[in-house]
Amino acid sequence: MAPRRPSLEALERGLNERDRGALARAITLVESVRCDDQRLSEELLMRVGPRTGRARRLGVSGPPGVGKSTLIEALGAHVIDLGLTVAVLAIDPSSAMIGGSILGDKMRMPRLTADPRAYVRPTPAGGELGGVARKTRDALLLCEAFGVDLVIVETVGVGQSETAVGDMVDTFLLLALGGAGDELQGIKRGIMERVDLVAVNKADGDGLPAARRAARDLMGALRVMRRRFSAWEPGALLVSGQTGHGVPELWSAVVAHRDAIETSGELAQLRRAQAHRALWSDVEHRVLTELRARRDVAERLHELESKVDAGELPASVAARSLLDLFRLPNPPPAQRTEVS
Repeated sequence: MAPRRPSLEALERGLNERDRGALARAITLVESVRCDDQRLSEELLMRVGPRTGRARRLGVSGPPGVGKSTLIEALGAHVIDLGLTVAVLAIDPSSAMIGGSILGDKMRMPRLTADPRAYVRPTPAGGELGGVARKTRDALLLCEAFGVDLVIVETVGVGQSETAVGDMVDTFLLLALGGAGDELQGIKRGIMERVDLVAVNKADGDGLPAARRAARDLMGALRVMRRRFSAWEPGALLVSGQTGHGVPELWSAVVAHRDAIETSGELAQLRRAQAHRALWSDVEHRVLTELRARRDVAERLHELESKVDAGELPASVAARSLLDLFRLPNPPPAQRTEVS
């Protein structure tokens, strides 16, 4: 017997009362792929909408091994010590073969996981580009409705597609390492144009000189990039998630950035643009889902794919054929003929 799902009233009441269990169930609901769950999650988001938008939104990206989880743990602990609350939405890479994910961020953030003033939610990326799961924005809104002061979105890695996290946060933080060869190697221009802060992590012990050199190089690179906001000039800091060095200064920079763009009016512009992009992203996803679900499209798809694979048909022509089918009324399911 399947477990009974909580009602919308219970979820809304739980979010109002800061019930962590209700927040977990609400995020599970918005992540569900079931059609009935999706409709319920949409109604829930409508109900809690007036209580969203107040938290600081911070995106954190960086290459594997840069120490994102350790730094987020240290930053989150600092924020908690200041009397604030924090939620971490940690996006884990999914297996390309079976779709599974390790979801080990809770083990890498033991203090935040155990502290009632923090909430850590690991989520599999599910093959989504951009380093963030498709429903991360909805989960972020639920965390805001829950009443947290800071929402941190940790992405799966670094690369051109990582810029998608910038479409849901106020401040975009890139973590880098010193002493890893050319510090700018592998950091694409696309992500450098979107960052608001760069922090060189593991700036402690023998690694401090290399971290200082990396920070200077990154500062030079940031100066030649077009600024994302007129009210803010991106900069590079030295931090150590392990020792806590530079973490208070990093938090002060996050606060200063948000305050600067809020005062200039650019925060309101940013969030409007993010909402528009979220709208069209969801439209694209739903149209593609509906197209793949069409029986006539599925029947024609194999034939068209075979012709494209064999070079008999350009991909653009095959795509147009599928869209022409999609524009037609959806055919009813085939009727079974009863044999008497």
